[in-house]
Amino acid sequence: MTPPPDTTRWQLAAGRSLTLDRPRVMAVVNVTPDSFFAGSRAGSIDAAVSMASQAVREGADMLDIGGESTRPGAARVDETEQIGRVVPVIQAIRGHNDPALAAIPISIDTTLPAVARAAIDAGADAINDVSGATECGETMLAVAAATGVGLILMHRLLPPEQDSFSDRYELEPEYADIVAEVRSVLLSRAAAAERAGVARGSIMLDPGLGFGKSVEQNLELVRRSGELLSGGYPLLSATSRKSFVGRVSLPGVEQTSPEERLPGSLAFSVLHLASGARVFRVHDAGPQRAALDAAWAIVAPRR
Repeated sequence: MTPPPDTTRWQLAAGRSLTLDRPRVMAVVNVTPDSFFAGSRAGSIDAAVSMASQAVREGADMLDIGGESTRPGAARVDETEQIGRVVPVIQAIRGHNDPALAAIPISIDTTLPAVARAAIDAGADAINDVSGATECGETMLAVAAATGVGLILMHRLLPPEQDSFSDRYELEPEYADIVAEVRSVLLSRAAAAERAGVARGSIMLDPGLGFGKSVEQNLELVRRSGELLSGGYPLLSATSRKSFVGRVSLPGVEQTSPEERLPGSLAFSVLHLASGARVFRVHDAGPQRAALDAAWAIVAPRR
């Protein structure tokens, strides 16, 4: 019988790994003009490196760099443009004179295999694919297997250009059981990755909070995270500043702005940590680091 993956360690490229014996902060660096939160946008290489450097100083364990917005309604960006945006930033980080910044693990946020490969060649350690590696057939899985990088597989119902913000659906997305269906899809994608040659310990799953789910469906996925973890893979939490966070943290406001959602985002991260998530994709490294460390002091397993 094949043993389950070791969920206390996430394998990355070149024999590196990220231990998951405490909460890990993945700081967002968007080399885009249109990501939903203005504070995550870097309009130049220098701005992106400065943002990354600040995140490291504030306690980030990893950087997630993307060259295409995945917010609902976002326009797609072709592979040439994405590569032109992200590769110089990764190269600048890897060549930086601050050793802590130069050595930090990096994931590339893309659904395109050519972008992933170029980013890995520039020094990225993992692929963060919001399509669950479905957008380009099995090619993304082949890239991950050939390079030995970490691989995050996310669940989404629709591509961004066809989706809506969680608090703006006219008709709620239909699921018989949101958690069971998301779990089934994610485990199927993990199995496909393993068949393609991706190491079991390199796979992390992301329920895709905010992607094709209503406000209540997102809450149910957080509540029942244990069912997602029962498949034997570590879980990424990505709730930071999303619309459903604003809807429940500021219930008197019909449509909140991303700038208003930090307190609610911290609450979601803390509760997701208590539910078993260990890596947190966030826009605010310092506040998230402090909140997660405080929560971990309470919920960490006693030895």
